[in-house]
Amino acid sequence: MASLSDPSMETTAPHAAVTAKRKLNTDLQEQLPKPYLARALAAADPSHPQGTPGHDARGLSVLQQHAAFFDRNGDGIIYPWETFQGLRAIGCGFPVSFTLAIVINLALSYSTQPGWMPSLLLAIHIKNIHKSKHGSDSETFDTEGRFDPSKFDAIFSKYGRTQPNALTKDELNTMLKANRNLYDFVGWGASSLEWKLLYSVAKDKDGLLQRDAVRGVFDGSLFERLQDSKKSS
Repeated sequence: MASLSDPSMETTAPHAAVTAKRKLNTDLQEQLPKPYLARALAAADPSHPQGTPGHDARGLSVLQQHAAFFDRNGDGIIYPWETFQGLRAIGCGFPVSFTLAIVINLALSYSTQPGWMPSLLLAIHIKNIHKSKHGSDSETFDTEGRFDPSKFDAIFSKYGRTQPNALTKDELNTMLKANRNLYDFVGWGASSLEWKLLYSVAKDKDGLLQRDAVRGVFDGSLFERLQDSKKSS
C-alpha cells in the first residue's frame, strides 16, 4: 500500500474543504481484505469480515436478503399485506405500517415486474429488486444489489462525529442532505423515509444509531433481531 505522503493517495484537497470535513478511513484495507470489492452475499465490515454470523444468505444478493424479510411466505414476491406484516413485526405501529405498505409497494412494484404489465396487486418481485434502487443514497448497495464495504464504512468515517461507530439524529440528517443528488426529489424522499424509519426502530437508549444496526439493515438480519425481540417481549 502506498504511503499517504504520496500526493496521489491523499483523501483531502487543500482547496476543497468538504474533503477534510468528510473524512475517509485510510486504514480500511488493513482492517478488511479488499474493502473496495463489493460483496454479493455478505454485509462485510472489519468487525464482521464474513458477514453476519449465522445469517443464511440462501444464494440471494445482499439487497435481496434485505427485501426477503418482507416476503412472509417465501415465494419470492412481496405483496402490500406482507410489507405490512413485516413492518408490524419489527415494531412499527398500525397506521405507519398500513401507510408505508401502500407507499413502498406502489413505489417499487412496477420496476421489479418481469414484463411490461404492471401488477394490480402491487407485487414486488425480489429477483428484480435491484431495478428499484434509487439515487441520493449512501451507495452501499451497488446497481446489482451487492454490498460495498468501503461505501458502508464511509457513512461513519464521514458523519460519525459524536462516536466513530454510531450516528446521532443530527448526524443522520447531515448525511441525508450531503447524499442528495441534484433534482433527485424521489431519491431525497426515499432515503429520508428509509433512514428515519430505521432510526425510529433501531436507535439505542442514548439516541444513537449504532454501526451494527445499520449494517444489519442492509442484509436484513436487523429485521430478524427486531422481530425476535418483539416476540420475546
